[in-house]
Amino acid sequence: MNWTLSEVFETPDGNVRWSRMGSGDPVVLLHGTPYSSFLWRDIAPALARTRTVFVFDHLGFGQSDKHEGQDLSLAAHARNFARLLDHWELSSPSVVAHDIGGAVALRTLLLEGRSYRDLILFDAVSGGEWERGLFRLILEHTEVFQQLPDYAHEALVASHLRHATHVGLRPGVLDAYLAPWRGTAGQAAFYRQYRQIRQNDTFAYEHLLGELSLPIRLIWGREDRILPPEYGEWLHERIPHAELHWIEGAGHLLQEDAPGRLMAHLTAEFRPDHDPRDRLS
Repeated sequence: MNWTLSEVFETPDGNVRWSRMGSGDPVVLLHGTPYSSFLWRDIAPALARTRTVFVFDHLGFGQSDKHEGQDLSLAAHARNFARLLDHWELSSPSVVAHDIGGAVALRTLLLEGRSYRDLILFDAVSGGEWERGLFRLILEHTEVFQQLPDYAHEALVASHLRHATHVGLRPGVLDAYLAPWRGTAGQAAFYRQYRQIRQNDTFAYEHLLGELSLPIRLIWGREDRILPPEYGEWLHERIPHAELHWIEGAGHLLQEDAPGRLMAHLTAEFRPDHDPRDRLS
């Protein structure tokens, strides 16, 4: 599957690959781990019919540079995102973020001093106790995972990717997600980024969540096994003015499980009279 990011932005730790499409009010799409901007391959062109859409691969992911010595913490990703916004000359874009992209977007907003027109977070790392499951095991035993035979490493990553979807991945999609993490260099890159993503980087802004006043929409898959629905509830309790929408029969990867319903929420107008207690599917 062809998904190419044609532009390059230099950071102190390497090149970030990015692309822009469409015209109109700007919207930036942030991916999480262990994914890449490939997640947006269907969503971005659809949004680009009416918006200028910016996509990029975080440093250490996808088509961006991957090498030893990189700072791949959430704090570093937020600094890089702030630099990208400045490079794009975007003073107040709409932002859509998934998985750890949510934490990156929140740190950039709350700690890096950037502004958004509005913010949509779905199935997103935001705060609380999210070091869990396989993620915690990798943090605690990184050296062991780094030494896995290539076939065992690939099987583990493939299983993790399948676990993120409720309805299953379409033919060819799994291979595209696996591609950056294959081989000796890919395996090293996979565990390098995981071992640097820590809760401490979300603790730093949790006390500021209640001060957010921009329009915010939260969207969550009811069948998310990576970040179950209680994480969406946790975030909504701390940003009570935000809209909260549930998508039934979908897991962590709404881009794969329910792209049509996700698009409906991404393109809906923010309603000032919206009652945040509503729960829409």
